[in-house]
Amino acid sequence: MNKLNSAGHTIHFEANLAPLVEIIESDKYSKIFVFVDRNTSELCLPQFQEMLGDYSGFDLIETDPGEENKNIDFCIGIWKTLLDFEADRKCLMINLGGGVITDMGGFVASTYKRGIDFINIPTTLLSQVDASVGGKTGIDVDNVKNMVGTFTLPQAVFIETSFLKTLPKREMLSGFAEMIKHGLIVDKDYYIELQNCDYEQIEASAIYRSVEIKNEVVTEDPHEKGLRKILNYGHTIGHAVETYSLINDAAPLTHGEAIAIGMICEGYLSAKNNTLSNDELNDISTYILKLYPNYHIKEESFDQLLEFMQSDKKNENGQIMFSLLSRIGACDFNCRVSKTDILDSFAYLNNLTSKAGNA
Repeated sequence: MNKLNSAGHTIHFEANLAPLVEIIESDKYSKIFVFVDRNTSELCLPQFQEMLGDYSGFDLIETDPGEENKNIDFCIGIWKTLLDFEADRKCLMINLGGGVITDMGGFVASTYKRGIDFINIPTTLLSQVDASVGGKTGIDVDNVKNMVGTFTLPQAVFIETSFLKTLPKREMLSGFAEMIKHGLIVDKDYYIELQNCDYEQIEASAIYRSVEIKNEVVTEDPHEKGLRKILNYGHTIGHAVETYSLINDAAPLTHGEAIAIGMICEGYLSAKNNTLSNDELNDISTYILKLYPNYHIKEESFDQLLEFMQSDKKNENGQIMFSLLSRIGACDFNCRVSKTDILDSFAYLNNLTSKAGNA
């Protein structure tokens, strides 16, 4: 069993939930709540209960799945449910699910009666390598992702790769984008290793390395004052594209698909405004386009995308701030670029996808 020590808590990897049973049986908590969405309830809850063995003394709180439900209205419903169950400040909330569940469940727990303990058990690749690690909680407001939230650490995180067997190919690919990002910003050898991986049958060692990278970064900078900002590579444009797609597309992009687009565009910006070489840019773009579906950024969406970027949490003094690669395996933060360059990055992506579509 592997463990990673993070700031104030432990990330348990392939522990079969044994330490969780110890926590539950310690009688430290007055009540235990398990927070799931309908998908997790059907696909993952039976395995969770089997791992717990004889223990069944928890109350279930279930919500609708999807990013569109990660908002204050659903939080109010969960807070009211906790009140109905007479939850006090000595309760424990176990967030069993993907990034929406760990983000929103963490936020609900960190604010209910000024904070109750919570534990994250991520069940998607995306939440295992990204959302559940680092102590960020949050909900969306007016289509701005994670606009309201807290930096609150869970009591523990449990990563069990067996949950990934429940995922469709598209969801695995969504999480894989964050793993690619980890290699690009910190570890070139890891990035090269991923290029030779089958993301549908991803090795547990690769997932562990991604978690390790993110944990190292957030441990050094828990409140995103400096280094932690490199984890936002691909996300300034990616989040804007994700939000636009959620509002306008009949079949919205997944988070990872949007971040893949963002990494290509911000790769272009890295070559234009930082020291990423054109050869490295071509490598990144070619690799990502082999994996992810072509997406054309419509010209009529440009202004709205810029508006979404203007609301990004990382901005300073009205300036859109980027994290840009200096080379594959190294990243700088607090980089300013011009509006013209941002629009040129959209054109760069569209030119690549047009060529791919004609190939």
